[in-house]
Amino acid sequence: MDRSRNLINTMKFFITLSLVLGCVLLNDRAKAEPAVANTLETKVISQDPWFYHGWPTIVRRQTGELWVVCSGGRAGHICPFGQVVSMTSKDDGKSWSRARVIHDSAMDDRDCGILETAQGTLIVTTFTSLAYEPMLQKAEKDGAWPPEKLALWKSTRDVLSSDARQAALGEWVLRSVDGGLTWSNPIPSLVNSPHGPIQLKDGRLLYAGKRLWNSGNEIGVCESRDDGQSWQWLATIPTRDGDAAARGYHELHAVEAADGTLVVQIRNHNSNNNLETLQTESTDGGKTWSVPHEIGVWGMPSHLLRLKDGRLLMTYGHRRVPFGNQARISADNGKTWGEAISISTDGVGGDLGYPSTVELPDGSLLTVWYESMKEPKMAVLRQSHWRLP
Repeated sequence: MDRSRNLINTMKFFITLSLVLGCVLLNDRAKAEPAVANTLETKVISQDPWFYHGWPTIVRRQTGELWVVCSGGRAGHICPFGQVVSMTSKDDGKSWSRARVIHDSAMDDRDCGILETAQGTLIVTTFTSLAYEPMLQKAEKDGAWPPEKLALWKSTRDVLSSDARQAALGEWVLRSVDGGLTWSNPIPSLVNSPHGPIQLKDGRLLYAGKRLWNSGNEIGVCESRDDGQSWQWLATIPTRDGDAAARGYHELHAVEAADGTLVVQIRNHNSNNNLETLQTESTDGGKTWSVPHEIGVWGMPSHLLRLKDGRLLMTYGHRRVPFGNQARISADNGKTWGEAISISTDGVGGDLGYPSTVELPDGSLLTVWYESMKEPKMAVLRQSHWRLP
């Protein structure tokens, strides 16, 4: 009898223990799973399904007009055909114009950022690339491509000589002072990052990015005091112990918090916190920066936005299951970041992301990113209109 009672008590203990552990696991899983944005609408906004679209940025002008810029006219993620293209919306993203080419150099023009300055000037950023050359050289050697494709890539490459192509590598700013009707010649910007510069409350334009084509490949910030007409180096961002900035730090973006702190986030490919977002801060207007540190966010690269209520919003790509885009909020000027919020989770693979976000007059948010889909085969621009949960 005692043995039976002991067995029953033992079974009760393990049942109770299992229930407790189950609740703990469920709570841990609930903590691990991101919140879900209150999505109002998600849709494809690009209208050229025969082209690959990459690395967009969205801005809301003082007039209320929305602008999206991206690298368009492409045959794929890597190719020689990239152009800087723009789309506009006058109804908060309900409808968009067809893409318009605003810059098409003899090189591959990639990663487009956009900013409207206080003077109403549109600033668009891009960089030129020869990343396609190894692919083309291999195709010339092994003869695996159809003759028509090989001829098109070769003729595009050979518009410039080898020396001229090397000389044309750079990081560039385009300016428009007439609302995007005409654009300046490319202006050297010293650094590049996908979403471009920001304007500070003191009027300066601050561009956090990477020197792509010099031997150091350092990261840092440059500034413009003449509305983007010229750029000067301001400061190098230090490297965390054990990291390599040249190989491991990429694709920065900045925001000025409500208390004046400058926050810059960095795409990290060093072994420590690999594929996470790192962060550095400046409290002296960008002259000096803290050593980059982890913030507990897996995903990259990020776009930073200060909301009307003073909180900071980061949106970033999530290139593992569930493939999509996420957001986080900071209510303390970037010191800490809240739990992940899913903006999209239906990606078919990792070729997606680079989301950027604007706040609409009613407090809702509009996020635009690029994404390779099953249909159409080329990467499209997608948009989500959403509210914070």
